[in-house]
Amino acid sequence: MSRIAKYPVAIPEKVEVSQTPEMITVKGPLGSLSQKVGTLVTIQQVNNELLFAPGNDSAQANAMSGTLRALVFNMVTGVSKGWEKKLLLVGVGYRAQAAGDKLNLSLGFSHPVVHQMPQGIKVETPTQTEILIKGIDRQVVGQVAAEVRAYRKPEPYKGKGVRYANEKVVIKETKKK
Repeated sequence: MSRIAKYPVAIPEKVEVSQTPEMITVKGPLGSLSQKVGTLVTIQQVNNELLFAPGNDSAQANAMSGTLRALVFNMVTGVSKGWEKKLLLVGVGYRAQAAGDKLNLSLGFSHPVVHQMPQGIKVETPTQTEILIKGIDRQVVGQVAAEVRAYRKPEPYKGKGVRYANEKVVIKETKKK
């Protein structure tokens, strides 16, 4: 059995889990998320915990039980607490400004960059060089953060660009004659 699937997923008080043979839905104070469930994984709800087990003895069922357990855990955490990614802008003149569901970025190009946020994702800019991306779906929050970072990745000589808050950029030494 998968090592991750051995651990049960605790369901908080305000979170409600419902399942059909092909879907599992998690509803909480922040919203609702759904995930497809294949026939390879069996899910049991005991008290306030979800238990995951492979549906048969195949390696694929074993792997999917751990994967589905991680996805459901992320869903439960998302609808109860939410997910957040923090980005930092490093560079002279690099600025960000949140305007509704759009993020206006000034990253040294000849034109401003406007990034449209998908539905369910909120963006905040506490300062001009900090971006907070929040949402209930962990995968979408990470994808939006990666898309914003891709506009201007940190370069290796001065470290200028958009980086994650906990990212360490290794600075190269300049070439010498």
